[in-house]
Amino acid sequence: MENKYKKLIFRIIAFSTSTLAGFVVDMVVLWVFSRFVLNKNYAGQFIFSNLISFECAVLANFACAYFFVWKDRISKRSVKSFFRHYLGYNLSSTGGYFVQQGAILLFSWLFDWDVLICKIPALCISGTLNFALNEWVVFRKKTPKEKQDGTAGQ
Repeated sequence: MENKYKKLIFRIIAFSTSTLAGFVVDMVVLWVFSRFVLNKNYAGQFIFSNLISFECAVLANFACAYFFVWKDRISKRSVKSFFRHYLGYNLSSTGGYFVQQGAILLFSWLFDWDVLICKIPALCISGTLNFALNEWVVFRKKTPKEKQDGTAGQ
């Protein structure tokens, strides 16, 4: 098997494994907010609780992505690099969030499932999208010109 496919498979496995931390953060925060903090109405339980849990999970997942999964694509570690990648990661995750939120609302409407149950298949859908965006956009492999100029991955 070619080296590039081995690296891709490693990244998929590492990304999937590292997202377990984000999944735990997401579900615990969702449970706390949907059950105890914002449990008075549908919007609080299904939308705002999910948004808060999502942002907490994004931070946990980004730390794993930046320092572990795509660490070889960061040519220069700096505060600027960290926040530039975090901005891209958060934007791509936000796109995934809207896909995830749509799936949660759809599963809730179609099957009348609890928000925690709806979240599981929605995370699978949005996780696949997030991996693709991270692999080919946020932490994309630098072109030879970018490597020479030092303009990417900073």
